[in-house]
Amino acid sequence: MGNNIEDNFEFIIIGAGAAGLSAAQYASRANIKTLVIDQGLPGGQATNISNLENYPGVFPPVSGPAWIESMKNQAESFGAKIIQAQVSKAQRTDGGFSVETSRGVFSSDTMLIATGAEHRKLAIPGETELSGRGVSYCATCDGPFFRNKSVVVVGGGDSACDEATYLSTICSSVTIVHRKSQFRAQKAVAARVLSNPKITVRFNSQLTQILGEKKVSSVELTDTITGEKSTLETSAVFIFVGMIPRTGLFSELTFDDAGYIKTSEDMETSVPGLFAAGDVRSKSFRQIVTACSDGAIAANTAAKFLREKNNEVYK
Repeated sequence: MGNNIEDNFEFIIIGAGAAGLSAAQYASRANIKTLVIDQGLPGGQATNISNLENYPGVFPPVSGPAWIESMKNQAESFGAKIIQAQVSKAQRTDGGFSVETSRGVFSSDTMLIATGAEHRKLAIPGETELSGRGVSYCATCDGPFFRNKSVVVVGGGDSACDEATYLSTICSSVTIVHRKSQFRAQKAVAARVLSNPKITVRFNSQLTQILGEKKVSSVELTDTITGEKSTLETSAVFIFVGMIPRTGLFSELTFDDAGYIKTSEDMETSVPGLFAAGDVRSKSFRQIVTACSDGAIAANTAAKFLREKNNEVYK
C-alpha cells in the first residue's frame, strides 16, 4: 500500500478525539490490533480548549492540545496505529468491516465510530462571506488575532460561556448574545461569565446579520421579544450554537431526533460489531470525561465481541 501499514486489523476507530484515543488505549493495551483514522490531527474538540480544568485528576489545568498529545503517545505506546487520512467509505463485509481511505483500504473485525460533531452555523447573511475574516468557531484558534479589541460571542451553553471567559483575558470587551432569557450552561460556568466585568450579556437577542466589507465591522441584533433591531460594532464574531453529529458515512444506523447515533450502554449500535462513542452518540451529557468513558466502554465491548467471534473461553 506504500504507507508501511498493514491492511487488516481487529479494531478500526474512525476519529482521533477523546473518545477515539481512549478506545485506542484500552483496546491496544488488551492486545487488540487497533488502527485509528482521522482526517485531521488527533484531538477533535479538545484541541480548542485553552485550559482543561474539569477533567478528574488533571490539576493544575493543562491545555487541550497538550493533553491530547499525551493521550496519543499513551495509545501508541500500547501498540495502536494512528494515521491521518480522509475516509470516503465505511461498510460491512462478510468478515467484518471495510474502510476506504485516501491512504488505502483497511479491513477489521470490529469498528468504532468516534467522528464527533461539527459546529452548527447560524445561516445568516454575512456568516459565510466573512468566515475567516472575523467570523470564527474557535476562540482559542482565532482569539489572539483580536487582542485588545471588542468581540461578540453567540450562544448560551458551556462552550459559549467558556470561550467568552477565555476571550475576556485577551480582548478589551466581550458581548455574549443569547436568544433566551438565561444561559443553559452549567451554573458555575454561567456564574463566571455573569461576574466578569469585561463581559456584557445580551439576553433575548438574536444575531440576524454580520456586516463588513473585507472583514467584520458590526453585527445586527434583533430583540426576540419586541423585534427591535440594533447595530453593535465589533471586530469579530465567535459562534457557539450547538453541534451537528458527523454521521454521513453511516446512514443505515438508528438515530435520535437530533441525528445522533443511538447505542446501548455498552456503545453497541444496531449493527453487530459496530460501536459509537463520544459526541456522535445520543446521550444527555457531552464532556471530555464522558467521551473518554464511552471510548473505554466501546473498547471493552469490542474485546468481548472478538472473544465470542473467535470462540475464546476463559477457564
